[in-house]
Amino acid sequence: MPGSRKLGKATDCRVAMLRGMVTFLLENGKIETTVSRAKEVRALTEKMITMAKDNTLANKRNAMAFITKEDVVKKLFDEIAPKYASRNGGYTRIIKTGARRGDAAEMCFIELIED
Repeated sequence: MPGSRKLGKATDCRVAMLRGMVTFLLENGKIETTVSRAKEVRALTEKMITMAKDNTLANKRNAMAFITKEDVVKKLFDEIAPKYASRNGGYTRIIKTGARRGDAAEMCFIELIED
C-alpha cells in the first residue's frame, strides 16, 4: 500500500475505507474528504488508472480484487483509462476548501482531471 499514513484506524478498517473511497472517486469523478485521506486516495487511484491502461485479464483481476464494484472496474477499463492514454501520471487533482466546522480538519475535493 502506498504511503505510511495510518489515518487513526486499524489496518483492516483503513484498507476498507480507502477501497470504498477509490471506488466512489472512480464512479463519480469527485469526492470531498480530508487532505490526508485525499493524498492516500490519490496514490491508490493513480495506481489503478495506470494499471488499467494495459488492458489485460490479469490487470482486470487485480482491479477487481481492490475495487468493490464490478461496473466501476468496467468503467475504469472502458472509459477512464483510454481517456488518459497519452498522459504519464497526474490523473487526479486536490483542491483545498478550508477547515471543517466541527473539528477544524482541513478539507478538500479530490477529482479526476478532465483531459
